[in-house]
Parts: sequence; structure tokens; C-alpha cells
Amino acid sequence: MIWQLGERTLDFRHRLQVMGILNTTPDSFFDGGAYLDPARAVERGLQLEAEGADLIDVGGESTRPPLYGERQSVDAEEECRRVLPVIEGLRRQTRIPISIDTTKAEVARRALEAGADIVNDISALRDDPGLAAVADAHQAPVILMHRPPPALGPGDPTAAVRAFLAQRLEAARQGGLTALAVDPGLGFGKSLPGNFALLRRVEVFAGLGCPVLVGASRKSFIWKTLDLDPAQSLEGSLAVATLCAAQGVHLLRVHDVKETVRAVRVAHAVARA
Repeated sequence: MIWQLGERTLDFRHRLQVMGILNTTPDSFFDGGAYLDPARAVERGLQLEAEGADLIDVGGESTRPPLYGERQSVDAEEECRRVLPVIEGLRRQTRIPISIDTTKAEVARRALEAGADIVNDISALRDDPGLAAVADAHQAPVILMHRPPPALGPGDPTAAVRAFLAQRLEAARQGGLTALAVDPGLGFGKSLPGNFALLRRVEVFAGLGCPVLVGASRKSFIWKTLDLDPAQSLEGSLAVATLCAAQGVHLLRVHDVKETVRAVRVAHAVARA
């Protein structure tokens, strides 16, 4: 529950950590195109740190679902072109831990060499067999997310998601990785009731013996429930954040750092009272 990242440390034992999202993409579902310029992206990253982010997640390829329209797949070179100047710029100006949100070994390698500390892989090391070796060579923690396939049935997906993550953890450990976290992948191939079921039972993932990340910020199951749109889903996202804090989630991946930090601090204060 403690990740040593060179001179930087992430300690998940005593409080929830907040990961600020920094998309350098033109087509991400909420902030696509806002931070294409590297200088502006670095400025945004520093703002996230000032707002209380414990780490920053930099991504260069959208993973948005089809309901937002067709996303743009990019090769490793284009992904690196988007993320490397941002990672390098942040590392020159801050000590905050940085994760690279990628499924590609080449992108992960170059990002880690540029100053990133963590690999956030939504494919759970399935898309690129070489990514585990890259992370191992750099002693970088890896976040493993559930993303179908396998297909999920119409009922509560918690048991299936947990079994998948347990299998991927074992595969990662056999590959030499020890610093790992799991993410149930809210919004990825889950129905609205399925997302709610995962949130109700999110504490079961802590039994896997590593930090649990939840990324629910402004996702469709929130704004659809409110009959709104992503731009109007801050309050719903904060509701999910406080529920996660109450259930012992270790890490939240969010767009709205300042508001989330304030919400979960109150949730923790109530829990400790």
C-alpha cells in the first residue's frame, strides 16, 4: 500500500489519493481539445497540483465510448508526440507523481524515461505483451483496469470483474511486477445498473490486496441518471466520490480536483468522528 517512486512516495494506507486527469487529446469525451497545446497542458497540470491532486494522469489517446461519436485511434509515435512534452514540462516544474495512461509498451517506455512514474493501462496488460517488461525494467507501478471482453451478463457484474482483475494481478506478478492497483472500469462495457452495482460493492476489490482506483468522473451513468450532460455532472460525480471514500477506495481519477478533494475530506472527517 506504499509506492516508492524514486524520491516520490504514494501512501495509500491512511487517506484517499486524488488523481487529476490531463488529456492531451482532441476527442476525449469531456475535455477533448482543451489541452492540445503542451504549454497549456503543463499549466493545467500545475493547476491540478495546486488544487490538491496527489498525482497527474497524462493521456494521449481517447478511450471514449461510441455514444460520444467515433474516437481517433493513434499510433505510438503520435501518442508520444502529444504526451512527452507535457510529461517533460511537468517533471521540470514539479515533484508530483505522474502516470502515463496508455496501452502501448513504446509509449510507456518513452514516458517513463521522460519522467513519468506509473503506468495506467486500461487493457490490464492485454493489448501489448511488452508493456509488463517495460514497467518491470523501470520499477513502475501498474494500474490494471477491467475492460470487456469478456462480455458481461445483464446482472451484477461485480463477481466477474473481481475474478478478471484477480487473474490479471496474478499474470502481472508472474511477470515480475509487485506494485499494482486495480480499477473496476466503471463505464467500460457496463450497463447503468451494472455501474451502480459495482459502486455499491466496490469494497470487495480491496480484498485483492492492492490499492483500488475508481474513475467515474462525469461518466454517462452519472449524467444519464440526472438527465443532464457531462458538463452538468459535477455534483453527481462528487456524490460518487464521497461514496467511494466511505467504502475505502484508495484512489480517485477525476477531472475536478479541487471540488473532489474538498468533498472527500469531509467524508473522511465524518468517518473518523
